[in-house]
Amino acid sequence: MAKISAGIVTYNDFEEAKLAADTVLQYCPEAALYMIDNASADGTGEKLQTALQGRAKVICLPENIGFGKGHNTVIPMLESDYHFVLNPDIQVNSDVLQQMCAWMDDHPEVVMATPQLFFPDGRKQNLPRRVPSFLGLLARQVPGFSPLQRFDRHYTMLDEDLSLPHEIQFCTGSFFCMRTEVFCKMGGFDPGYFMYVEDADITRKAMQYGKVFLLPQFGAVHAWHRNPSRDAKHFTMQLGSMMRYFKRWGFRIY
Repeated sequence: MAKISAGIVTYNDFEEAKLAADTVLQYCPEAALYMIDNASADGTGEKLQTALQGRAKVICLPENIGFGKGHNTVIPMLESDYHFVLNPDIQVNSDVLQQMCAWMDDHPEVVMATPQLFFPDGRKQNLPRRVPSFLGLLARQVPGFSPLQRFDRHYTMLDEDLSLPHEIQFCTGSFFCMRTEVFCKMGGFDPGYFMYVEDADITRKAMQYGKVFLLPQFGAVHAWHRNPSRDAKHFTMQLGSMMRYFKRWGFRIY
């Protein structure tokens, strides 16, 4: 059986993070789970240490270093075959972690994969993406604006049949599995991103080692707090991340 590790970065979200940790440990008790707290002002890290009682390793960082850098802190500790990056708003309701690892065991050409994610009410989330483009990203920020809908459909792969395992170019940072050897070799996330678009960047890096897949036969619940679409500060932060991404990987209109 594959050795599994998982990381969850938290910031002022104790109740949600505790639920995420509980569900992961319920269905995958053998996983080495790391809870990385980004200096939460509400004491989330200390509360997790008390609540989880040694079932997970809680790392309380002295300052908020961002999403990707937070996940990178566990790299020296990893001794697994597969490492999962999970959001604190994820809830696992099956043995999806073991199932994904078993599938990847049978498909050695795949280095990174994500399951189908669902809203808490059961609605399917359209998270697989093609390589980011300016119009695709713009369409995400103005949902329902008809002139951009065709770009949104193309970017979110709604013009493809995603009912079976499918190769993708942008794997959501909300929930993905990567071969630990590859995650460590690439140094994890680019530390230059504080938040947003770092998942597109790490997917591009992973594609240099192998294939990236959506595995719709496996699923999990994702609350999906979409701050960039309703908060000017977060939207501005996302724009800066987009510029960093395009500078590294090249600008695409469509």
